[in-house]
Amino acid sequence: MSELAKIASYQNLTQYREHHWSGSFSDYLELVRRTPGVTRNAYQRAYDMIMSYGRDEYIDSKKKLVHYPFFDDPDHGGRDAIFGLDIPLMRLVNVFKSAALGYGTERRVILLHGPVGSSKSTIARLLKKGFEAYSRKNEGAVYSFDWQYTEEREGAQQPVFAPCPMNEDPLHLIPLDYRHRALADLGIDPALVHLGRELCPHCRFIFRELLRRYEGNLEKVLGHVRVRRFLLSEKDRVGIGTFQPKDEKNQDSTELTGDINYRKIAEYGSDSDPRAFNF
Repeated sequence: MSELAKIASYQNLTQYREHHWSGSFSDYLELVRRTPGVTRNAYQRAYDMIMSYGRDEYIDSKKKLVHYPFFDDPDHGGRDAIFGLDIPLMRLVNVFKSAALGYGTERRVILLHGPVGSSKSTIARLLKKGFEAYSRKNEGAVYSFDWQYTEEREGAQQPVFAPCPMNEDPLHLIPLDYRHRALADLGIDPALVHLGRELCPHCRFIFRELLRRYEGNLEKVLGHVRVRRFLLSEKDRVGIGTFQPKDEKNQDSTELTGDINYRKIAEYGSDSDPRAFNF
């Protein structure tokens, strides 16, 4: 066995293929039929991730409190474990639960407020590490899609590969007008999947152009979709973003809201083309 082969033998090839699965839109519908949980939104995943570590109820000063072992950082030997904050952590988990159930808190920004040394950054770090680890498990698998089609450039048909910039759920490709009916006819219980969102502007533009090309044939449009599993990663800026505070004179709001990519304006010819925007 060569030295390179020895090094390669340490790789878990089966796990790699599971983490980087890809398939057709029909394959994804079958996956949703078997495991509807793959369509959960971020708050639902956050709540399920925390609850997957269990909960311990206890009485303190005649009050029933809940301790969440997730915040003990069991996956890293307690390196970022949090002590003495069960009540604030209960409130935080209740916010996640409320957002997961769609009670309105999912439209708000969660602000952790407290004095120096009160574990605000540690809580955020635990959640980020937890999301990364949860997305690697089968029960936490996340899926999005890419567009694969051709368009005319410089007088010739050129292949185009366009990942969804927002990493949206592939079910958003089914028009909202009849999404519930379509899934019900396919044997997928609409009550078990998160269905309330539209496509992002980038994907909506491509969807509309392909629909025009095929004269409204949705089946042909969805044939250009390739569904893929992806892993959340702070380092790769996939699903988890880090925003560093700066001086207010140098702070740029586009770090949070996105901005026009001027290089792509020359390619697409208009700053109103959603493909020229960095989401």
